[in-house]
Amino acid sequence: MNGLTRRKFCALAAGAAACFDETIRADVPSDQSPYALVAATDRSRILAAADKSLAEQPVTVTAAHSERSPGGLHDFYSEGDYWWPDPKNPGGPYIRRDGFSNPANFNAHREAMVRLSLIVPALTAAWLLTKQPKYADHAGHHLRAWFVDPATKMNANLEHAQAIFGVNKGRGIGIIDTLHLVEVARAATLLTATNAIEGGQSVKDWFAQYLEWMRTSKNGQEECDAKNNHGTCWVLQAGEFARFTGNTEVMKLCRERFRTTLLPNQVAPDGSLPMELARTKPYSYSLFDMDVLCGLAQSLSTERESLWAFSTSDGRSLKKMMAFMVPYIKDKNIWPYAHDVEHWDDFPVRNPALLFAGLVYGQQDYIALWKRLNPDPTVPEVIRNFPIRQPLLWMPREQSRGSVA
Repeated sequence: MNGLTRRKFCALAAGAAACFDETIRADVPSDQSPYALVAATDRSRILAAADKSLAEQPVTVTAAHSERSPGGLHDFYSEGDYWWPDPKNPGGPYIRRDGFSNPANFNAHREAMVRLSLIVPALTAAWLLTKQPKYADHAGHHLRAWFVDPATKMNANLEHAQAIFGVNKGRGIGIIDTLHLVEVARAATLLTATNAIEGGQSVKDWFAQYLEWMRTSKNGQEECDAKNNHGTCWVLQAGEFARFTGNTEVMKLCRERFRTTLLPNQVAPDGSLPMELARTKPYSYSLFDMDVLCGLAQSLSTERESLWAFSTSDGRSLKKMMAFMVPYIKDKNIWPYAHDVEHWDDFPVRNPALLFAGLVYGQQDYIALWKRLNPDPTVPEVIRNFPIRQPLLWMPREQSRGSVA
């Protein structure tokens, strides 16, 4: 198994970006199903990314190890982004510089997981479009390497994620690193439901074990209670992993947490996201939390229980949030808040929230805007904050899921 270098990682992302087709029509036929709409829009980019991925072999956590990791070869390890050596205390505990990523931190396991999240969903989307076994087979190859093969699989916990030198050996906040397994789990759900891959039950067993760790461990419980986008990301992960493993109890818990905690505490009455606006990257963090909240609604809504339609007594809702954010996606030059300290020029990208909300709320301009934006960014930091990249996997196959007025 070859190690993953930053050059290889960027090349993989660049290959996907090369197939961005700017000639796609912006109009949206009213009688077109959500699945057909996305299939028509993304077919060329999906097949180009999938064909490139056929040549990529698995790279798991066992391909690299940090001497600073307290875990073993199969344990995921990462270090907090915004923590740096203290110039006043060389060799001492790191200090925080919010918004400024330390390039010297160990990042290989994160890069490998993001790479997996680029490869498996693209292969699965290509399999959905073509039904060619080669795409499902290769997706299964990567899934088994990460979650089944004793020689290469990752242990089903994140005890040592986002550690801080001289401060701790891992934090609950690090669970956000496995946000990139959400679309992998969605892909695995589709592949295992039709027995398209070998070892599907073992992959499902891994996710069941990881979900249980997320629910019961100290780190998991801390992240569940996080106030900002970290709490949102915990719920999206738990909800999607529960869908994959058939855990209806956790799915119910996630819907309830959306209604009672996430929406009331994170979305202001005007639709803004105050806790994200308070950060040093208010624009990208607002876009990120918007996407995750809408991903939750897309994942867990049912005909009887729509998170899209939910509103608090004082009017907080996803519809209000989207109405607040969309003008700043159309033209970020009118953004009235502070500019991000990093990567201001790299956003926005093709936010899935625009597609999901546009379909549900009947907002054709949201969908047209979604089509115009770049679906395949190549900047690693942008990719890391853009976890839903293959919306075909999230589309119902029936003609319509109904709209919310």
